[in-house]
Amino acid sequence: MTSSSGAAPDGARADIPDDSVLDSLRGAVDPLEARHESDPARPTDFRTQVTRFFLTGVLSAVVDYGLLQLFMLFGLGYGPAKALSFVAGTLTAYSLNRRWTFQAEPSRARFVATMGLYAVMFGVQWGLFMLLVPWFHDLGWSTFWATTIGFVIAQGVATVTNFIVQRTVIFRVR
Repeated sequence: MTSSSGAAPDGARADIPDDSVLDSLRGAVDPLEARHESDPARPTDFRTQVTRFFLTGVLSAVVDYGLLQLFMLFGLGYGPAKALSFVAGTLTAYSLNRRWTFQAEPSRARFVATMGLYAVMFGVQWGLFMLLVPWFHDLGWSTFWATTIGFVIAQGVATVTNFIVQRTVIFRVR
């Protein structure tokens, strides 16, 4: 039985099905946003999601890469610099993808799942970056080109994996 406000007696929204573990915390506040601004009842189509994910990825990569080069300019080694820049790029990507790309409502469960995915992708991306940069140095490349090409390759692997997992698991199409 629902009340006139659309809420079930236990306080859950009756018009939104609880269909997954990630949705079990529906209504929990996203640590990065206090209220929901998108309409999950009107999901975006695949093409729009890919386009938005790409644009979000470009902006997040600019944040990540820009901070990587800035941190290195100020004397931080490329490993620690990449770790710090990754965190900034990750928070940028999560915020935009949750709100704009996938139009998902705020949820601690989604935030935790996304951060878990990003933690795994950090290992993949940072590990690949840390393997490629010394290899490129051994080929005689400058640090700028070794870190730039290493960044692009590692970022590409992470981006494709992130889109697939976020679209099919974390921000499932309804």
